[in-house]
Amino acid sequence: MYSFFNQPAIIIGLIALIGLVALKKPFSKILTGTLKTVIGFLILSEGGGIIASALDTLGPAFENAFNIQGVIPANEAVIGVAENILGSEMALIMAFGFVFNIIIARFTKLKYIFLSGHHVLFMSALLAAVLGTIGFSGFELVAVGSIFLGAVMAISPAIVQPFYRKVTGNDDIAMGHFNALSYSLSALVSGVTGNKKKSTEDIKVPEQLSFFRDNTISTAIVMMLIYVVTFLFADASVINEMSGGDNVVIYALMQGLKFTAGFVIVLQGVRMMLSEIVPAFKGISDKIVPNATPALDVPVIFPFAPNAVLIGFLSSVVGGFIVFLILPFTNLPVIIPGLIPLFFVGAGAGVLSNATGGLRGTIIGGIFNGALLIFLPALLLPLMGELGFANSTFGDTDFAGVGILLGYLGNLFGKTGIYVLLLVLVTYLSGSAYRQVSSGKLQQEQVKED
Repeated sequence: MYSFFNQPAIIIGLIALIGLVALKKPFSKILTGTLKTVIGFLILSEGGGIIASALDTLGPAFENAFNIQGVIPANEAVIGVAENILGSEMALIMAFGFVFNIIIARFTKLKYIFLSGHHVLFMSALLAAVLGTIGFSGFELVAVGSIFLGAVMAISPAIVQPFYRKVTGNDDIAMGHFNALSYSLSALVSGVTGNKKKSTEDIKVPEQLSFFRDNTISTAIVMMLIYVVTFLFADASVINEMSGGDNVVIYALMQGLKFTAGFVIVLQGVRMMLSEIVPAFKGISDKIVPNATPALDVPVIFPFAPNAVLIGFLSSVVGGFIVFLILPFTNLPVIIPGLIPLFFVGAGAGVLSNATGGLRGTIIGGIFNGALLIFLPALLLPLMGELGFANSTFGDTDFAGVGILLGYLGNLFGKTGIYVLLLVLVTYLSGSAYRQVSSGKLQQEQVKED
């Protein structure tokens, strides 16, 4: 069961298969649609892996070049520890969390089915670790964790959707990436401080610099500059070990181009997957969960504003380093800005912020986003130390937000505090389900009267 739910490509493919069967498509269309969805997702994932690999070389070089010390947020590092301690509980929470997500989407107005499997895995690990420390175990831990997970899987996309809709122009897809806190707040900040009439995509480029109009070329040039400057400032021994003795400048240029190649691959995978998953999901919407919306991983939004992707990333780096420089003067632990979350979350926040506040809003919203990505993990890290994860913490804002809420609530009130929160959540979802049923009956009565 765990291995199945740990394969997001298979989950996405299964969703496409069910949707196409529900639409009564011919076998050839079911086969090609399902396989293209899986292949498109794998292309997207591999592109993301290339980007992450390129950033893995930049991060240590940056720390060395500018003498930075502290803790780097890393979701994978945390679940690596959690898996050894609470592996079976994580798997069960993940499995039943999907079930609760579908139930919530079916019977309430939160019509979102969260399809980013790796983020569901991370949230399962967080819930298992936090609830386990508070005193939950066995069936109780799995039941409470699954309900919380299913609820967060529906609520997180719902929070972002008003901004997501401004980007896409419809509700065909939603954000399946646990950073609703930073995405929504950054977009709000952008709306207040920016001007959406002046979009990042309308940037005027002089004719002699016309090559910057090509998003692939502009991304490559910016990233190559970042790599070259960072690698030249770092110790030669560190870079030599990374490069295997290759010329530093050539190695830096290749890493920048590698990052760009990953970005292009991601965009191609997104286009291929969306061309199949959105029509297929209509079958699920019509037959199983009426009016459901698939919540997909953050790179899906990148093609809508490629310039905002780069501007959001760079602005988030600035915001992250501002908070990083402030943290030593507080009682909070020092969090080193992790370039992987700063890129993916910063890029997503950039696209959303551009829709609400244009170029200026994207820059200001990006700085705010980067600040949140460092500040919230700094608040979470002391709690993670109590859980036995003293050397790392989750890097995304919803993980930090849920961990801080449950962790400190449990510290103050024990299991009672968690059950009170659970009661509030279930009451809200039950009320939403009741309102939906009432609304449906009212519509039926109006149809009969007509």
